[in-house]
Amino acid sequence: MKKLPVIAIDGPAASGKGTIARRVSAAMEFAHLDTGMLYRAVGLGVLKRNEDPSDPVAAERAAHTLDMSLLSDPLIRTDVAGSAASKVAVVPAVREALLTFQRNFANSPPGGHGAVLDGRDIGTVICPDAQVKLFVTASPEVRARRRFLELFSQGSALTEAQVLAEIVARDHRDTSRAAAPLSQAADAHLLDTSHLDIEAAVARALEIVRAAIRT
Repeated sequence: MKKLPVIAIDGPAASGKGTIARRVSAAMEFAHLDTGMLYRAVGLGVLKRNEDPSDPVAAERAAHTLDMSLLSDPLIRTDVAGSAASKVAVVPAVREALLTFQRNFANSPPGGHGAVLDGRDIGTVICPDAQVKLFVTASPEVRARRRFLELFSQGSALTEAQVLAEIVARDHRDTSRAAAPLSQAADAHLLDTSHLDIEAAVARALEIVRAAIRT
């Protein structure tokens, strides 16, 4: 049976990878999985138990008893859930617990056309044989500005400096963790969105994807 195409999109927080992944999956008619939401659900699960996301035991327990209904909880999009996600993500047992789910999605995507997965370790760990790999990034200052404007529109009182500090802290956790650190796969296409609007970034991503899949 012919192997279905898989597109792996990695990158740091607020780089634009999620929007790009959704737009690419829609254009290609591929199924999409935002793997970061799985980690947010685990982190949120820990918080709802009034436990510490930095506690490996609590994080592993939440991963093994993951309540998928948390994916539709409004709190999952908050910075609190995002911070919790980056803390539980450093726990090897959490990553192992979610590994099978992600790979099964990639190998047997809903719809049967192909899959787009975005996260931190898709091209390096989850789908190292993905047909197309993108590493989407932007400067910390640009990413903080984007996130600040998003939060401000939602009524957040966080300052841009505070958002930048959290972005820098999350980058450090993501790139320095022992288990599957955030890094660009050797065969991934680098897409720096620092000076691109979303339309230009999506257009460039689709150009890369279509060229790779045609060949």
